[in-house]
Amino acid sequence: MAAFDFSDLPDGTPLLRPDPQRPRDPAFQHPVVVGFDGSGASERALAYAAGMARRLGGGLVIVHVANRIPATVWAGCEPPVFIDVPDNRSEALGLELACADHLSDVPWILVERGGDICHEIEDVAKEFAADAIVVGGSSGLVSRLFGSVSCRLVKHAKRPVVVIP
Repeated sequence: MAAFDFSDLPDGTPLLRPDPQRPRDPAFQHPVVVGFDGSGASERALAYAAGMARRLGGGLVIVHVANRIPATVWAGCEPPVFIDVPDNRSEALGLELACADHLSDVPWILVERGGDICHEIEDVAKEFAADAIVVGGSSGLVSRLFGSVSCRLVKHAKRPVVVIP
Protein backbone atom coordinates (compact mmCIF):
# COMPACT_ATOMS: atom_id res chain seq x y z
CA MET A 1 0.00 0.00 0.00
CA ALA A 2 1.38 3.42 -0.94
CA ALA A 3 1.95 6.09 1.70
CA PHE A 4 -0.92 8.22 0.45
CA ASP A 5 -3.42 5.34 0.85
CA PHE A 6 -3.22 5.40 4.64
CA SER A 7 -5.99 7.36 6.26
CA ASP A 8 -5.52 8.37 9.86
CA LEU A 9 -8.47 10.73 10.04
CA PRO A 10 -11.76 9.38 11.41
CA ASP A 11 -13.69 10.28 8.25
CA GLY A 12 -11.30 8.25 6.06
CA THR A 13 -9.60 11.26 4.45
CA PRO A 14 -6.01 10.42 3.52
CA LEU A 15 -3.36 12.46 5.27
CA LEU A 16 -1.13 12.49 2.21
CA ARG A 17 -2.51 12.94 -1.28
CA PRO A 18 -0.61 12.38 -4.48
CA ASP A 19 0.16 15.59 -6.31
CA PRO A 20 -1.42 15.34 -9.77
CA GLN A 21 1.10 17.81 -11.21
CA ARG A 22 4.81 17.29 -11.28
CA PRO A 23 6.79 19.59 -8.97
CA ARG A 24 7.88 22.88 -10.53
CA ASP A 25 10.39 25.58 -9.91
CA PRO A 26 8.54 28.34 -7.98
CA ALA A 27 9.27 30.78 -10.81
CA PHE A 28 7.08 28.67 -13.07
CA GLN A 29 4.05 28.32 -10.78
CA HIS A 30 2.20 31.10 -12.66
CA PRO A 31 4.47 32.23 -15.50
CA VAL A 32 3.86 34.41 -18.51
CA VAL A 33 3.51 32.42 -21.75
CA VAL A 34 4.67 33.98 -25.01
CA GLY A 35 4.31 32.69 -28.56
CA PHE A 36 7.58 33.03 -30.46
CA ASP A 37 8.51 32.26 -34.07
CA GLY A 38 11.42 34.63 -34.65
CA SER A 39 9.38 37.24 -36.55
CA GLY A 40 9.56 40.93 -35.72
CA ALA A 41 6.14 40.84 -34.06
CA SER A 42 7.12 37.88 -31.89
CA GLU A 43 10.41 39.60 -30.96
CA ARG A 44 8.41 42.57 -29.65
CA ALA A 45 6.02 40.23 -27.84
CA LEU A 46 8.98 38.43 -26.26
CA ALA A 47 10.50 41.70 -25.02
CA TYR A 48 7.16 42.76 -23.50
CA ALA A 49 6.56 39.32 -21.96
CA ALA A 50 10.06 39.30 -20.43
CA GLY A 51 9.37 42.67 -18.81
CA MET A 52 5.99 41.46 -17.60
CA ALA A 53 7.52 38.30 -16.07
CA ARG A 54 10.24 40.41 -14.45
CA ARG A 55 7.65 42.76 -12.89
CA LEU A 56 5.55 39.84 -11.66
CA GLY A 57 8.60 38.05 -10.28
CA GLY A 58 7.83 34.91 -12.26
CA GLY A 59 9.18 32.90 -15.12
CA LEU A 60 8.69 33.05 -18.85
CA VAL A 61 7.52 30.09 -20.93
CA ILE A 62 8.44 30.66 -24.57
CA VAL A 63 6.32 28.53 -26.91
CA HIS A 64 7.48 27.74 -30.43
CA VAL A 65 4.95 25.84 -32.50
CA ALA A 66 7.00 24.16 -35.21
CA ASN A 67 5.76 24.18 -38.76
CA ARG A 68 5.23 20.66 -39.96
CA ILE A 69 5.82 20.35 -43.67
CA PRO A 70 3.88 17.46 -45.19
CA ALA A 71 6.04 15.41 -47.51
CA THR A 72 5.35 12.39 -49.67
CA VAL A 73 7.81 9.53 -49.46
CA TRP A 74 7.80 6.61 -51.82
CA ALA A 75 9.25 3.62 -50.02
CA GLY A 76 8.92 1.15 -52.87
CA CYS A 77 5.35 0.26 -52.04
CA GLU A 78 1.98 1.65 -53.01
CA PRO A 79 0.43 3.96 -51.95
CA PRO A 80 2.97 6.64 -51.03
CA VAL A 81 3.44 7.38 -47.35
CA PHE A 82 2.79 10.88 -46.01
CA ILE A 83 5.05 12.00 -43.19
CA ASP A 84 5.61 15.20 -41.25
CA VAL A 85 9.03 16.71 -41.75
CA PRO A 86 9.76 19.02 -38.82
CA ASP A 87 11.35 22.36 -39.47
CA ASN A 88 14.77 22.80 -37.89
CA ARG A 89 14.10 26.31 -36.65
CA SER A 90 13.62 25.34 -33.01
CA GLU A 91 17.33 24.70 -32.53
CA ALA A 92 18.27 28.03 -34.09
CA LEU A 93 15.61 29.84 -32.04
CA GLY A 94 16.88 28.17 -28.87
CA LEU A 95 20.41 29.39 -29.56
CA GLU A 96 19.14 32.87 -30.37
CA LEU A 97 17.20 32.98 -27.10
CA ALA A 98 20.16 31.69 -25.09
CA CYS A 99 22.22 34.65 -26.33
CA ALA A 100 19.49 37.28 -25.78
CA ASP A 101 20.56 39.91 -23.25
CA HIS A 102 17.01 40.91 -22.31
CA LEU A 103 16.33 37.36 -21.06
CA SER A 104 19.41 37.10 -18.85
CA ASP A 105 17.63 38.18 -15.64
CA VAL A 106 14.38 36.25 -16.18
CA PRO A 107 14.05 32.49 -15.69
CA TRP A 108 12.76 31.06 -18.97
CA ILE A 109 12.20 27.80 -20.77
CA LEU A 110 11.52 27.03 -24.43
CA VAL A 111 8.67 24.63 -25.16
CA GLU A 112 8.39 23.22 -28.67
CA ARG A 113 5.07 21.93 -29.92
CA GLY A 114 3.62 20.94 -33.24
CA GLY A 115 0.08 21.46 -34.43
CA ASP A 116 -2.44 24.28 -34.37
CA ILE A 117 -0.68 27.38 -33.02
CA CYS A 118 -3.61 28.74 -30.99
CA HIS A 119 -4.47 25.39 -29.47
CA GLU A 120 -0.86 24.64 -28.55
CA ILE A 121 -0.19 28.04 -26.97
CA GLU A 122 -3.40 27.82 -24.91
CA ASP A 123 -2.58 24.22 -23.97
CA VAL A 124 0.86 25.22 -22.65
CA ALA A 125 -0.70 28.15 -20.77
CA LYS A 126 -3.20 25.78 -19.16
CA GLU A 127 -0.49 23.24 -18.32
CA PHE A 128 1.59 25.88 -16.54
CA ALA A 129 -1.41 27.77 -15.06
CA ALA A 130 -0.08 30.91 -16.73
CA ASP A 131 -1.12 34.36 -15.59
CA ALA A 132 -1.21 35.67 -19.16
CA ILE A 133 -0.44 34.90 -22.79
CA VAL A 134 1.51 37.40 -24.89
CA VAL A 135 1.61 37.22 -28.69
CA GLY A 136 2.61 39.50 -31.51
CA GLY A 137 -0.04 40.98 -33.76
CA SER A 138 -0.07 39.84 -37.33
CA SER A 139 -0.81 41.61 -40.55
CA GLY A 140 -1.20 40.42 -44.06
CA LEU A 141 -3.64 38.88 -46.45
CA VAL A 142 -3.52 35.35 -45.02
CA SER A 143 -4.41 36.48 -41.50
CA ARG A 144 -7.22 38.66 -42.85
CA LEU A 145 -8.68 35.76 -44.80
CA PHE A 146 -8.32 32.99 -42.22
CA GLY A 147 -8.08 34.89 -38.94
CA SER A 148 -4.92 35.69 -37.09
CA VAL A 149 -3.47 33.71 -34.20
CA SER A 150 -3.86 36.71 -31.91
CA CYS A 151 -7.57 37.18 -32.76
CA ARG A 152 -8.31 33.51 -32.26
CA LEU A 153 -6.50 33.49 -28.91
CA VAL A 154 -8.35 36.60 -27.71
CA LYS A 155 -11.67 34.93 -28.56
CA HIS A 156 -10.99 31.48 -27.13
CA ALA A 157 -8.31 31.66 -24.41
CA LYS A 158 -9.31 31.15 -20.79
CA ARG A 159 -6.83 33.73 -19.48
CA PRO A 160 -5.75 37.28 -20.36
CA VAL A 161 -4.16 37.69 -23.78
CA VAL A 162 -1.89 40.64 -24.55
CA VAL A 163 -1.39 41.40 -28.25
CA ILE A 164 1.69 43.46 -29.09
CA PRO A 165 1.53 45.40 -32.39
